[in-house]
Amino acid sequence: MTHSPRPTRPAFPRDARDAQGGAFGDLPEWDLTDLYESPDAPELKRDLDWLEAACADFARDYQGRLDGLDAKGMLDCVLRYEKIDIVAGRIMSYAGLRYHQNTTDPERGKLLGDLQDRLTSFTTPLVFFSLEVNRIPDATLEGWFAENADLARYRRVFDRMRAMKPYQLSDELEKFLHDQSVVGAAAWNRLFDETMAGLTFEVDGEALPLESTLNLLTDTDRARRETAAQALAAVFRDRLPLFARVTNTLAKEKEIEDRWRGLPTPQTSRHLANDVEPEVVQALRDAVVAAYPKLSHRYYALKAKWMGLDKLEIWDRNAPLPTDEPRVYDWEAAKTTVLDAYAGFSPRMAELAQPFFDKGWIDAGVKPGKAPGAFAHPTVVDVHPYVMLNYLGKPRDVMTLAHELGHGVHQVLAAGQGELLSQTPLTLAETASVFGEMLTFRKLLDAAETQAERKTLLAGKVEDMINTVVRQIAFYDFECRVHDARRQGELTPDDINAIWMQVQEESLGPAFRFMEGYETFWAYIPHFIHSPFYVYAYAFGDGLVNALYAVYAEGGDSFQDKYFDMLKAGGSQHHKDLLAPFGLDASDPRFWDKGLDMIAAMIDELEAMEE
Repeated sequence: MTHSPRPTRPAFPRDARDAQGGAFGDLPEWDLTDLYESPDAPELKRDLDWLEAACADFARDYQGRLDGLDAKGMLDCVLRYEKIDIVAGRIMSYAGLRYHQNTTDPERGKLLGDLQDRLTSFTTPLVFFSLEVNRIPDATLEGWFAENADLARYRRVFDRMRAMKPYQLSDELEKFLHDQSVVGAAAWNRLFDETMAGLTFEVDGEALPLESTLNLLTDTDRARRETAAQALAAVFRDRLPLFARVTNTLAKEKEIEDRWRGLPTPQTSRHLANDVEPEVVQALRDAVVAAYPKLSHRYYALKAKWMGLDKLEIWDRNAPLPTDEPRVYDWEAAKTTVLDAYAGFSPRMAELAQPFFDKGWIDAGVKPGKAPGAFAHPTVVDVHPYVMLNYLGKPRDVMTLAHELGHGVHQVLAAGQGELLSQTPLTLAETASVFGEMLTFRKLLDAAETQAERKTLLAGKVEDMINTVVRQIAFYDFECRVHDARRQGELTPDDINAIWMQVQEESLGPAFRFMEGYETFWAYIPHFIHSPFYVYAYAFGDGLVNALYAVYAEGGDSFQDKYFDMLKAGGSQHHKDLLAPFGLDASDPRFWDKGLDMIAAMIDELEAMEE
């Protein structure tokens, strides 16, 4: 019940001086009062008091009694549990979002830490619930579902809970793991976040934060890109012992818990949480790795040719093309571009996105201490999602806006399922976000007036898709290898560096020359720390959306209705059932080739422009 914001793709912010206006217009900030007015709001104290009592009452009424309930009794139990989840989610959403606005503010960090401690203590009595549910005979559950349709609606909740049944520990150990979580992974996550937020990088005599420095890797000035890359390497190298310690500790903690639970691989817990079969993920991974030569290797060879280089340096990977005319989108232009693209698909989609702009549901500016990257956090079903950006006006920032609004629309639609069924597994949670990006890209491509403009847009989209598919699968391979190696003993910084370089060379290909220091760039990726093995969800979502978009492009008036039905389903259905109306099946190994072929076709078109 932590309700921490989900990480999504990193943004590429530049300089906090442009944060709340200037070249981009007035950028919106969150209005968190829909959650609580302030940290000392009486409503927050009221909810904390209610939650403490509700958890104790729940345990008193149900612990040791679940298997003696009838169908109506179990439904009442589930509804009470869901209400507790909503109140806990509201509290932690407020504290977490407020902290992400300024991770260097000690007061905000203290509020988040104190509330995490209190909620962990309050909810410890609830640990019994999943443990006892997993001891209920299958026949009893099936009888309840047959008797009570309202309870049967929660079948997927029970299915996901019981997926952990083979790996369940004793009641005492489960309570221990719950209690110690605040000084385990959560504490190391916070240390990582606060360290990253406090880093500065010296670039041409100016001290810049991480996001601003990363953004310079997309600068038009090659010398400035190199300077930024060297600055990143210097700071990462200096802090590498700390980052290696965080990585070693979290990987070892995971290995210990996995071993006690009997989980067969480090990835198993993520697959279970994602409600996806290991063989499906393996098929995705294998398809992408096999496609490296026809995707990333081929594209980067083209890019080297366009840039007049024998080899690309790592600071050229996200560089604009020499023919690019740098364009800055102010906030209104970005808003109009995305809403028009959404409306072109369905007016309803634009209507669902509009309140994010009007009601303080977006925090867009780059500000000192603000968390890096971008995300959409669903909060709880009786409030609304919040979107965080680090907006600096580049085309990629417009795409990030389209991406996060896609998440937001998905979360709004899924809220109708209720708290326990609205939470979409990560693999499907990327569907609406990537689809929103694709709609925005296609609108821009259709409006291209020259071949040069079309080439720039296609190249940008190919790079984004390589970053989403190839790079994320390389990240997944990196994590797999790090966790496997950690099971053999502690990893030195050099050990981790070597694994990083191995996967980078495999995925990026022979077009690159890797500078000294690039071996440390694993250190800043937050997904490795916060959500082990999360990253394959990006590739899953991109491949799924490419296949979905191909169905959409074929025409048919019913596609929009099916699409909205899929989003409204939230986490209430398995991916096979959600994709069946579109004639798609992610468990078919050939499914992934469809999405990869779409990327290859774009590279084909770019190559044809050279002839």
